[in-house]
Amino acid sequence: MTPKQALELAKKNNAVMVDLRFTDWPGTWQHCSFPIDMIDESTFEDGLGFDGSSIRGWQAINESDMLMVPDASTAFIDPFYKHPTLVLICDIVDPVTKEPYGRDPRYIATKAENYLKQSGIGDTVYIGPEAEFFVFNSVRYNTDAQEGFYFIDSVEGAWNTGREEAAGNLAYKPRPQEGYFPAPPTDHYQDLRTEMVLEMQKLGIVVEAQHHEVATAGQAEIDMKFDTLLKMADQLVTYKYIVKQVARRNGLTATFMPKPVFEGNGSGMHTHQSIWKGGNPLFAGDGYGGFSELGLHYVGGILKHSRALAALTNPTTNSYKRLTPGYEAPVNLALSSRNRSASCRIPMYSQSPKAKRIEVRYPDPSCNPYLAFSAMLMAGLDGIENKIDPGDPLDKNIYALSPEEAASIPSMPASLDEALDCLQEDHEFLLKGDVFTEDAIENWIEYKREEECNPVRLRPHPHEFELYFDI
Repeated sequence: MTPKQALELAKKNNAVMVDLRFTDWPGTWQHCSFPIDMIDESTFEDGLGFDGSSIRGWQAINESDMLMVPDASTAFIDPFYKHPTLVLICDIVDPVTKEPYGRDPRYIATKAENYLKQSGIGDTVYIGPEAEFFVFNSVRYNTDAQEGFYFIDSVEGAWNTGREEAAGNLAYKPRPQEGYFPAPPTDHYQDLRTEMVLEMQKLGIVVEAQHHEVATAGQAEIDMKFDTLLKMADQLVTYKYIVKQVARRNGLTATFMPKPVFEGNGSGMHTHQSIWKGGNPLFAGDGYGGFSELGLHYVGGILKHSRALAALTNPTTNSYKRLTPGYEAPVNLALSSRNRSASCRIPMYSQSPKAKRIEVRYPDPSCNPYLAFSAMLMAGLDGIENKIDPGDPLDKNIYALSPEEAASIPSMPASLDEALDCLQEDHEFLLKGDVFTEDAIENWIEYKREEECNPVRLRPHPHEFELYFDI
């Protein structure tokens, strides 16, 4: 879509406002709205200004002026606003140098796609994330000097089977770890998820399936058809927006927090990846799992750099509440086919060369998709360029291994602090082609430590009172 076509879309839908949106450093959409007559075709070149110092992890106050430059190809009409509004996703530009901003996640994703083409290995990378989420009826939380608590409630929660409810307790609440695929009435949210799908389809998102997930209390998954890296990153932030807005419209709340429920399955984001060149898939071959040597080397790069990737694919302190043994969380770094306890899996649903892809199972939906997808691509390309062997496949339940066998398998970091240490030590592969810069890596590590790791580490945990108050 060209700038002219984007403006025609606004006119056709009687839009009275235009909403410029971009993704901040941690991965949340930011926006500013303007009367529709404030933009014209020149805006798509010149952009509009905002205060970059007020965005998490970005500019210092003495160099705060930044520009949002809309990408016409991302235009859509917001399905939730009361007044018709044209939405445009933006790239961020320095107003003085007119150069793209090095900490703009979308720019990093653009550079990652360009590096793939420049490498000569391939011309297209396809990404297919499976972002899981929870839908709750109520969530309350607070932390202060003298208190810290959270309280989650769900009409679907297994803990509510004995509760007296206003309309009568109608039961049919999924048991813990038995929420995968039950039909209604046990699945309370079939219609809600379909409503989400319909809103996605209005915006051109191709949805393949929707279903209840393993956990009790409204865990869900909606699967989108794969797309190219930048388009899928744009699509995933739009997906999260739709999920949250539809839930809110129905008096519910949705979260992509990886582990909101103790002792329940967390929300992951298994991420399917494949590289193509000239319209041909490069991962298909006669090796293990029907993979080519190039495809196996891609997996080798992913496995080699996974502990560093974790700082970008699992970037919250809460991520590591999910990455624990059991609950289908893939903490051990191994390749397998069909085996869902491995961190890298070759799906075996189809023998078609076009279906050959690697599924990286440890990422979670708290990540910034522009950064996470780009980092995984760079790790895989490093594996191809250096012919990294992924090691022997592990085709058995990793969770059932003996202690001696398990000790020989590398594992994911146990905390965000540890993941950031790994990224600090291992990030040269991200710097190729100037995709990530030293400034971006250093700033990411500093931001995560100061704004997330330290505040969590310094606060007493509610469970510590249970353990230690009478000590």
